[in-house]
Amino acid sequence: MDMQVPKKKLSLKERYTLMTRDLAWDTSYQPKEKVYPYAGYEGIKIHDWDKWEDPFRLTMDAYWKYQSEKERKLYAIIDAYSQSNGHLGVTDARYLNAIKLFLTGVTPLEYMAHRGFAHVGRQFPGAGARVACMMQAIDEMRHAQTQIHSLSNYNKYYNGFHDFPHMYDRVWYLSVPKSFFEDAMTAGPFEFVVSIGFSFEYVLTNLLFVPFVSGAAYNGDMGTMTFGFSAQSDEARHMTLGLECIKFILEQDPANLPIVQRWIDKWTWRGVRLLSIVAAMMDYMLPKRVMSWKEAWEIYFEENGGALFKDLARYGIRMPDCAAQIAKEKDHLSHQVWATFYNYGAATDFHTWLPDAEEMDWLAQKYPDTFDKYYRPRFEFWREQADKGNRFYNKTLPMLCQTCQIPTVFTEPDDPTKICYRETTYKGDKYHFCSDHCQHIFENEPEKYVQAWLPVNQIYQGNCFDDGVDPGAPGFDPLAAVLEHCRMVHGRDNLDFEGSEDQRNFEEWRGMSKRNA
Repeated sequence: MDMQVPKKKLSLKERYTLMTRDLAWDTSYQPKEKVYPYAGYEGIKIHDWDKWEDPFRLTMDAYWKYQSEKERKLYAIIDAYSQSNGHLGVTDARYLNAIKLFLTGVTPLEYMAHRGFAHVGRQFPGAGARVACMMQAIDEMRHAQTQIHSLSNYNKYYNGFHDFPHMYDRVWYLSVPKSFFEDAMTAGPFEFVVSIGFSFEYVLTNLLFVPFVSGAAYNGDMGTMTFGFSAQSDEARHMTLGLECIKFILEQDPANLPIVQRWIDKWTWRGVRLLSIVAAMMDYMLPKRVMSWKEAWEIYFEENGGALFKDLARYGIRMPDCAAQIAKEKDHLSHQVWATFYNYGAATDFHTWLPDAEEMDWLAQKYPDTFDKYYRPRFEFWREQADKGNRFYNKTLPMLCQTCQIPTVFTEPDDPTKICYRETTYKGDKYHFCSDHCQHIFENEPEKYVQAWLPVNQIYQGNCFDDGVDPGAPGFDPLAAVLEHCRMVHGRDNLDFEGSEDQRNFEEWRGMSKRNA
């Protein structure tokens, strides 16, 4: 009689290998160069894809079980928040404008990240890297869906949440995040992973999610806080993937170092320019503030990022060359961006306002060297003018940076009273920039950035009006036509918060919720 031999239980590593790498195959009737055409043209040299270490060794069956459990908890809280009219529990209706900015500016990026990682996963010859990119692509799709579901509750009651996918392709300030991801997605697969997986996910994502999610909790927004924490557990995996990618590339060949360093320099700067919107949100749009943008930068980049780049120094990687300028800008960034939004508040999908005396005291405390000297007098003057009936809305179209697509509103690093402006000429045409770093990025890849879709330029060319609109008609109002093209309702979705429909409704509904019938 044969003995029954107990089956050996596979280790986690063996099981992972069996269900991922062992499912891969080699090409037979086509050369690898044709099957993976993008793997070589960036100049990155990979000699052994089997050296790729999978940080989490997560198999697909475990992944679905893990994520489905998170979904059950997330939607239970979202449903409870919605059914109990949780939107009336936020600190102030002004907070809703931060949510509008997040939904229109950040949520579409999650979907673009999904598309980007799905594309990159197809282009990597290594099976381990392909599996990691596939899981991140699914994560990013999930993030977009949960954010839309969480924030859709507000669309039932407040203005500005409608048509956000339509606005994403048309509204001027949304061209900043849109151009960031389109820049990354039109790069090669290695640059995409460095740009999103490392520079954004590992180096900068905490500046977006941690203060934002904490701000939601501070301001009573349990729905937003819940999807944020649900996403953060995925972000930990994404950060590890980005770091592993950097180390893997650098360990494969010394010739990869200067290419990777140039990408880190580029994408750190592009990411910081993108996060200038978050800086304004943190300092000006949260009624109850968690921390200032300056404090967040010092914790999550200067301290945490500094430790990261010390660790990477053994590979030859140095701190991004833009770090010195960012250290100078951290005292000014949020104030300059919010001043811009206030001036162009007639062309935004959210309401703007001036900080009150208590809020300006908080800003003075957080920015003792700059706020009282440069920004308080400006805000006080604008308030005096508004009280006199001279509220100013800027109807001129600003010059945009050709690289980051932000209006040239930032000041010289060493002179906060002078606008920073750079220009260069390429093939007979002049291009404008907000900084030395944006100019250098352009000059390294001019053929790419001359194709940028700049909203201001497109408006002047007549490309931002609905079909049938005649710009030559008597009394034509270009701003009104642009807003209609973007599906923003003038006087309802934009202008000052004080006196807005959102403010009136919130106060009336919250009052009703506290009164006996």
